[in-house]
Amino acid sequence: MDLLNTLVDKGLRRETPTREEALAVLATSDDDLLDVVAAAGKVRRHWFGRRVKLNYLVNLKSGLCPEDCSYCSQRLGSEAGILKYTWLKPDEASEAAAAGVAGGAKRVCLVASGRGPTDRDVDRVSQTIRTIKERNEDVEVCACLGLLSDGQAERLRAAGADAYNHNLNTSEATYAGITTTHTYADRVDTVRKAHAAGLSACSGLIAGMGESDEDLVDVVLALRELDPDSVPVNFLIPFEGTPLAKEWNLTPQRCLRILAMVRFVCPDVEVRIAGGREVHLRTMQPLALHLANSIFLGDYLTSEGQAGKADLEMIADAGFEVEGADQVTLPEHRTGGCSPQGGGPCGSAPRAGEPRTDLVAVRRRGAGTDLAPNA
Repeated sequence: MDLLNTLVDKGLRRETPTREEALAVLATSDDDLLDVVAAAGKVRRHWFGRRVKLNYLVNLKSGLCPEDCSYCSQRLGSEAGILKYTWLKPDEASEAAAAGVAGGAKRVCLVASGRGPTDRDVDRVSQTIRTIKERNEDVEVCACLGLLSDGQAERLRAAGADAYNHNLNTSEATYAGITTTHTYADRVDTVRKAHAAGLSACSGLIAGMGESDEDLVDVVLALRELDPDSVPVNFLIPFEGTPLAKEWNLTPQRCLRILAMVRFVCPDVEVRIAGGREVHLRTMQPLALHLANSIFLGDYLTSEGQAGKADLEMIADAGFEVEGADQVTLPEHRTGGCSPQGGGPCGSAPRAGEPRTDLVAVRRRGAGTDLAPNA
């Protein structure tokens, strides 16, 4: 297929595909899916080999968010039966992080619900970062605290944070239909603040919210323009009790095409399969490793993932290897050098778009509970 040959050549040269080429990837048929995965896999292996970076989420503060993001189980007015708790103490957060590191995670992502941190919150998270770093010297720490005010990114960097996550989520054209309490421009501004402070910027999207192919391509092209080091690709988890609870319109095949499109547009960037992979990719998760070079280990913010041990077995069985703490994730040109190198009956398949509510499991273990975390 001429399209795929062109996209592979562009990916190896770090050349941006045209909007039409990116749209064409999403429009490919299921008959061509393995060809699409193979082509994007060449780009992935060129820049990242067969390494898979493991990341681990620690939800520092769960629920009770004043924002109205339609996709979020922690949003204002959410009726989802999720865990709700206020800030974890630094020692509690460090213990949760240690479980992820013991499971093989190279990066710990500290997340807190809310519009954005107060200066006191930044102090609190800074102490948590220092505590984690004291106990796990080599671990990367990424903070995700919402919209940043002037000077806050610099304070997090000074405390030892390596990265900051703030996703664009969807296209600028459709953003107001998903969230009304802040703007797309607010999100772009926070990513730029992280960049300016010397933090590694992490920004991605959520697929499956009813968006069009054009929306998906537009947000990924916007991300390419912002040039984050990490692009997490989330697949909507349609929590009961949220406005998007009925948005079950993803198939494993569509998820793979989305990941392939992201890889072609962002060839030398850490593409991470994030929330919803177990819900929507299901048994196709190993194929997705040919497209993405990073995953979250264990549970997410408010939902459970598959067992950490199963993640590790999946990576090994698919012929990949876990990236070690002594390996640099990004290609040398991005680091400035120095690289140390089922809901239906048994036997029947659910129809595309049919709700798979059985796959959405509210997190009841780990941070904020007395139960051991999944890592």
